[in-house]
Amino acid sequence: MASLHLLSLNHPKFTLHTASFQLGPLRKYKLNQKSNNLSFQKSIKCSTSLSSLSPEVEEECLVLEEEDERPLSEIWKEIQGCHDWDGLLDPMNSHLRREIIRYGEFAQACYDSFDFDPHSKYCGSCKYQGARFFEKLGMADRGYQISRYLYATSDINLPNFYQKSKLSSVWSTHANWMGYVAVCTDEDEIKRLGRRDIVVSWRGTVTYLEWIYDLKDILHSPNFTNDPSIKMELGFYDLYTKKEDTCNFCSFSAREQVLAEIKRLLDYYDGEEISITITGHSLGAALAIITAYDIAELGVNIVNDGRVTHKIPITVYSFSGPRVGNLKFKERCEKLGVKVLRVINIHDKVPTVPGIFANEKLQFQKYLEETVSFPWSYAYVGVELTLDHTHSPFLKPASDLGCAHNLEAHLHLLDGYHGKGRRFCLANKRDIALVNKDSNFLKKEYGVPPHWRQDENKGMVKNNDGRWVLPERARVEAHPHDISYHLNKILKIATGSSQLKQAQ
Repeated sequence: MASLHLLSLNHPKFTLHTASFQLGPLRKYKLNQKSNNLSFQKSIKCSTSLSSLSPEVEEECLVLEEEDERPLSEIWKEIQGCHDWDGLLDPMNSHLRREIIRYGEFAQACYDSFDFDPHSKYCGSCKYQGARFFEKLGMADRGYQISRYLYATSDINLPNFYQKSKLSSVWSTHANWMGYVAVCTDEDEIKRLGRRDIVVSWRGTVTYLEWIYDLKDILHSPNFTNDPSIKMELGFYDLYTKKEDTCNFCSFSAREQVLAEIKRLLDYYDGEEISITITGHSLGAALAIITAYDIAELGVNIVNDGRVTHKIPITVYSFSGPRVGNLKFKERCEKLGVKVLRVINIHDKVPTVPGIFANEKLQFQKYLEETVSFPWSYAYVGVELTLDHTHSPFLKPASDLGCAHNLEAHLHLLDGYHGKGRRFCLANKRDIALVNKDSNFLKKEYGVPPHWRQDENKGMVKNNDGRWVLPERARVEAHPHDISYHLNKILKIATGSSQLKQAQ
């Protein structure tokens, strides 16, 4: 594969004026060049702000961009990590970049739809009905529909993660909305993707880094398998597995909710080409990895069409995620075929915890776990894609930890990333104004106000009497009526798998 060549406009061979090529492609030309039997279309693009508020960038650049001309439908398994993204990250494959950003936007949707106003009785819930979720977020063209919402009990030891209303009359005293399960239903999008895609998106924390201080750095055996040496961080485990019988929304744990829904969808679309993609940012990224491991460990993704048994691929796109479990947990995920692409900003502190004292960088980690039984040993799962926000000419060289951790900033960096040592240049013309949606990370000269995304009038509307009120929201179904039925089917699968292992 030919390498990318980056050319500055200040190069003596170029005497172009900035105004002559604002916003995108200068020209395109095809090369009948084949590398590894792959054909690429090359186009010259420029790194510009796509916000209407932006002035000219001080130093524009040109990038000779390699566009993978193969249809995504033909290579989707590679893009989903069947070969651990070998050869796709450096230089960055154009399909892969778009897919990472697309799934990152599914994760961002959790933040944009979450009610974190403590003065609202709906604080801690989703602001939108499932049927109109993507429409309300301007994502109706994605071709996905919400299958169900996910909830978790707030009665665990992560006080800085949960959002609670200050009012006495609230939608739930125990629950917080945690994310959603969605499925691709648009036939054109299914054709483009090459399969029907099931997405699980977990919410991170709107309070940014405060939840890190809640972590006890205690490893716990989840008992999802008979091997007690496989362990994960206790706070993540509690968030995923705890339930509250007195709460309608938390009478089933987050784990039970997501597993039952995945099983239901796999049964419903039996016989189709399917993928399971799980995404999340921050603490949501930890839940994404745990969910992927759980599905694979229980064998929920193993299907039999009557002739042959095969595994439905499970991929995690993790953004700014912490370490989740020990080395045994990492090794088990790999053995089960769970594919994880970890996207991090090198200046972000969240991916460095837990596991400060013993992690995958330690030469003797395996010895510590197996011989000494060291209780604070953690390891990353998957392939890492490292970004650096100081490479973007649009961002402040901020030392603010919240900015370095911001999800929209990561998506901006992905759009400009072409490989190690290559110049930052926006490939998909993603609007830089999105960076400041919930941060103050853009340089001031771009004129984009910080933290600009907010509900009009904080959701207040005029009623028929001309008075301003907060309208009542339609009651959301807590759980599908058949959740217990699908959980029982999973239990049978798990029991059968356990008996088979014992017989072997």
